[in-house]
Amino acid sequence: MSLSKLMLAAIATGVFFIGSSFASSSTDPGEYISVQLLGVNDFHGQLETVRTRNGKQVGGAEYLAAYLKKHRQENDNTLLVHSGDMVGASSPVSSLMQDEPAVEWMNEVGFDIGTLGNHEFDEGTEEMFRLLDGGKHEKTGNFEGAAFPYTAANVINKKTGKSILPPYLIKEVDGVPIGFIGVVTTETKDIVLPSGIEGIEFTDEVTAINQSVKELKAKGVRSIVVLGHVSASSNMDGTNPAQDAAEFAPRIDDEVDIIFGGHSHGFANTTVDGKMIVQSYSYGTAFSDVDLLIDRETKEIVNKQAAIISTYHDGIKPDKTINKMVNSYSADKQMMLDQKIGVAEAPITKDKTASGERSIGNLIADSHRENMNTDFAFMNPGGIRANLDEGELTWGELYTMLPFGTNLVKLSLTGAEIKEALEQQWTGNFQTIMQTSGLYYTYDKDAPPGEKVVAMTDKNGNAIQPEQTYTVALTNYLATGGDGFTAFKKGHDSVEGPPTLDSFITYIIESGGSVAPPETGRIKVQ
Repeated sequence: MSLSKLMLAAIATGVFFIGSSFASSSTDPGEYISVQLLGVNDFHGQLETVRTRNGKQVGGAEYLAAYLKKHRQENDNTLLVHSGDMVGASSPVSSLMQDEPAVEWMNEVGFDIGTLGNHEFDEGTEEMFRLLDGGKHEKTGNFEGAAFPYTAANVINKKTGKSILPPYLIKEVDGVPIGFIGVVTTETKDIVLPSGIEGIEFTDEVTAINQSVKELKAKGVRSIVVLGHVSASSNMDGTNPAQDAAEFAPRIDDEVDIIFGGHSHGFANTTVDGKMIVQSYSYGTAFSDVDLLIDRETKEIVNKQAAIISTYHDGIKPDKTINKMVNSYSADKQMMLDQKIGVAEAPITKDKTASGERSIGNLIADSHRENMNTDFAFMNPGGIRANLDEGELTWGELYTMLPFGTNLVKLSLTGAEIKEALEQQWTGNFQTIMQTSGLYYTYDKDAPPGEKVVAMTDKNGNAIQPEQTYTVALTNYLATGGDGFTAFKKGHDSVEGPPTLDSFITYIIESGGSVAPPETGRIKVQ
């Protein structure tokens, strides 16, 4: 086994840093074990999707695989881990095959351990377990499942009171045990269709972690890592740690050394309360490289450092095996993916105005309202997964933008119930500004929750009356209280509509095959 970058640096400088203290390198380096953890989060089955960062191409399954394999060769003691949302909200090549290609990609790359994200529950626990353990699906036939184990400490079967997966797993590396604890954000209960999580509950993340740490310590494990599908962020230099992982860190047992974050699709490389927190963006555009030194005698992690590495295409060749896999997945779907639907006259994006309005959200909401013939329509921005570039629009691009397979629903709601739903944009764990059609409103950002909406009108400027009933178009996800919008569950006279994607395609066709970014100004902030 070669010495790690971390050990080489420590020997060269004569100091092993251990938190705020240090140990002399006169100690035999053989008493330390060098371990490398390579982490991925929020891949979302983006096998064939390439993005741009700093003006350069980044991402794509074959490039991420090439980076991971290259870095794995640098240390014999390498474990490849992920912190959830590796499937779900996927691009067509994976999602059209029930995300089996994404799991096969993970198997081929050689993941060692993973945890659940909220999107693993998109099609329910039965389908989730099929992807993990293998089984038959009517669309795709038999599937072998994941070739590596999963852990989730805070996902509990209501009937048995036990976790649906092992709360922790122990990996022995060069004779030293390392404990991995998986948790998923408790927000999952609000952002997954109720049918997808029937019979299970999501308990407090910190409580679940600390209970698992207690059990791991009783087994003599002193090097402990959390795979957390919980949000994290920091500045590039590690300052300003924020979001759930940073808030949790001081309340987590100090035997935990590393927290891999996820869910928020951002950057984190920081330390809070002695616990290193990392998150490597999303969609395969980066990965986390965490290097550890572990004392053989005490089994403690005595030093750690991390880097977030972008998967730029420059300077590395794509992995040939993965490239062949991706091409084979897409070959029989290519005709459908390339089918031309229409044209975008200009880029239509998720970029937000000061009030939280997005041109692409307006366009989709307009398609809801037009196809369901309602007074108003709503669209949650979390259901929109990609921008639309200027020029030709293919079926594959539209599917990538709206991948969830939701259906439209027409409901009747009073003006008071609509206002209640709007006020829920600032309650609970969410700050989600819904996109609207037919409805214009103004909110006061400084007003307390429940009192923020100060004016509501229809498209003609008529004030929305609290007692009057209006028709509303929205996805079945929102209609069942998704994203915490429980006020929509008060709707009545429900009428089912077409799949959301089909509705949007119909809207493009009926618009003459050409769409442009709608003007903003439907939502104002004061």
